Amino acid sequence: MQHAYDMYLKEILIDESTLQARIKELGAQITQDYANSNNLILLCILKGGVIFMSDLARQIDVPHELDFMAVSSYGKGARESTRNVRIDHDLTVGVTGKDVLIIEDIIDSGFTLSKVVEMLWTRSPKTLKICTLLDKPARRQATITVDYTGFAIEDKFVFGYGLDLDEKFRNLPFIGVVNLDSLKHD
Repeated sequence: MQHAYDMYLKEILIDESTLQARIKELGAQITQDYANSNNLILLCILKGGVIFMSDLARQIDVPHELDFMAVSSYGKGARESTRNVRIDHDLTVGVTGKDVLIIEDIIDSGFTLSKVVEMLWTRSPKTLKICTLLDKPARRQATITVDYTGFAIEDKFVFGYGLDLDEKFRNLPFIGVVNLDSLKHD
């Protein structure tokens, strides 16, 4: 059966069952770590983190709120951060005195997220931690502490499960590696 993504897919890096098993483990760890919290906010960084957060939230067995931020430093079609961080959509709830857990799809250079963390600390949360599905430590340019990591991956261009390829294919149930040769034909 042909899929719309076939020409872009070099290989499946992390399959659906492996993703879901790790998300269940992360949810159990977060549940344990926040067992005494009654003011946890899961803060999803849009758009990429939304599928991960949806699955993760169902695995966290402590009361929590959900909120969203849209932050950009990549333009459409860009493969590198511009380092010009822009808040396109800010939180709708206050975080003062609350436990905030940032939910991110992937941390690459860390530059954008470091700016978000810096900005959030000015709002006086009780705690501020980071949970990422994917981490590319080899690409790190900013100093950032990641508290929960789904998978550390090599420096590969990936898509699926929330991560886009020019805003498409976020709906895939797996993480795939992009066939870079296919991009030359677009």
